[in-house]
Amino acid sequence: MCLPDKEEDNSNRDTTNNNSQANITTNHTETTEPLPMSTEDPSKSPVLSQESHNNSNMSTQTPPVPPEISAPTIIRDDDNNNNTQDLEEPKPTCWERFVKFYWANEFVILIVIVILLARAYPPLGAVYLAPHITATWIAVVFIFIMAGLGLKTEELTNAFKQIRFNLFVQTFNFGLISVTVFGVSRLLIELGILDRALADGMVVCACLPLTINMVCVLTKSAGGDEAAAIFNAAFGNMCGVFLSPVLILGYLGVTGDVDLFQVFYKLCLRVVLPVAIGQLLQKFSKTVVQFVKLHKPKFKQAQQYALVFIVYTVFCRTFNSDEGKSEVGDIFLMILFQFLLLVFFMIVAWILLGWFFPKSPELRVMGLFGCTHKTVAMGVPLINAIYESSPYVGQYTLPLLIWHPMQLLLGSFLVPKLVAFVEREHERLGVNPDGEDEDKNNRNNSTDNNNQTDEEAPAPPEEPERDQGSSDESREKEDEVHPNAESMLTGSYHTEDMNA
Repeated sequence: MCLPDKEEDNSNRDTTNNNSQANITTNHTETTEPLPMSTEDPSKSPVLSQESHNNSNMSTQTPPVPPEISAPTIIRDDDNNNNTQDLEEPKPTCWERFVKFYWANEFVILIVIVILLARAYPPLGAVYLAPHITATWIAVVFIFIMAGLGLKTEELTNAFKQIRFNLFVQTFNFGLISVTVFGVSRLLIELGILDRALADGMVVCACLPLTINMVCVLTKSAGGDEAAAIFNAAFGNMCGVFLSPVLILGYLGVTGDVDLFQVFYKLCLRVVLPVAIGQLLQKFSKTVVQFVKLHKPKFKQAQQYALVFIVYTVFCRTFNSDEGKSEVGDIFLMILFQFLLLVFFMIVAWILLGWFFPKSPELRVMGLFGCTHKTVAMGVPLINAIYESSPYVGQYTLPLLIWHPMQLLLGSFLVPKLVAFVEREHERLGVNPDGEDEDKNNRNNSTDNNNQTDEEAPAPPEEPERDQGSSDESREKEDEVHPNAESMLTGSYHTEDMNA
């Protein structure tokens, strides 16, 4: 009678074990695997029954999930620094923005300030500061000596490499622009739209050479031919010293307040001679060249301030005279016409460059700037030297001061578009400047490898045949003489590695 009871107890235990195992599998599918069924008799393993009972009680509770072992994340100090800088970097204040804007547009701001100061009290710059000495001699000579030091005349030898392109740029800058502006200015005078002095100032501006620094910087930023920019800037300014006065006096004529002999005499003393001195210093005085390079920002700033001082004295003399005055409406009209002429010349230059140089995008970019830019660093001293005694010298200078910031703003606006244009043209023409260098390097490496394979390695020397007995005796002698031969050899290898 006891056997059926035992079988029932065993069956109950089996069902409880199955239920407990089912609960464990349902509650721990993500962390554990189901326990294997035991083949032993539950009645003979009381420990298993006790564990199954405990598991059935623990099935209602969620067991602790074992922590997942993951690879350690490496936190770099640079990332922490960047994150902290991004979080802690404050927004710039209004004063900081103003300072940044001032240094980015210092020249234009200073020109506006000195014109207002000259209008407020003209006698200061017209009489008391002795402009006939400080402005017309000291400042002008200093500017052209620095120009002579900066002109890279060794680049003039590159004229024969791209003579067709260089001739186009110089002809457009000196010839086409001056002829067109002269015709437009005469038309405006005849129609009574613009004051004659301002119209003559537009002609003076059109006869000047291209800039040096601005053309080179914009050409490099836009992906143009920097070597062509350096040559045309140097060659144009050297020619402008002689050609610009001839063009100005040829278009406007020799008036009563301009003495032709005195003009060229002053130009030789104030312009040609300082440029020649600067060139001689550049060629024969390495000490001066190194000193200027070491303090280049200071010299550049001093050159800019000297130019601003010349502009200040020019407008002081203009406002101090009763004759040299223009209406505000005429000044705004002149600004409008200067802007329209600059845009027109840039469009015409771009079209002509596309016709004559369709497969040279870098030259087209450089030509766009070189054909239309005008220098203010050399233009203002030239105007001051030619029209020193004229009461209209301020009107002759003002169009140039308007043209200069306009060409900078338009050039900076076009730089990203020109970069994209150069890349598109390279893809269209199948030109890859970087790839050419890589091909040259690969060719050089391949030739070096071929040369190395062609060279035959020297055959190792043959060892003389020895008898076994003699070899054993020699080895015993070597061991007696050098008992630590292996350590000596390894030491010699290490020293060779260190020397290598």
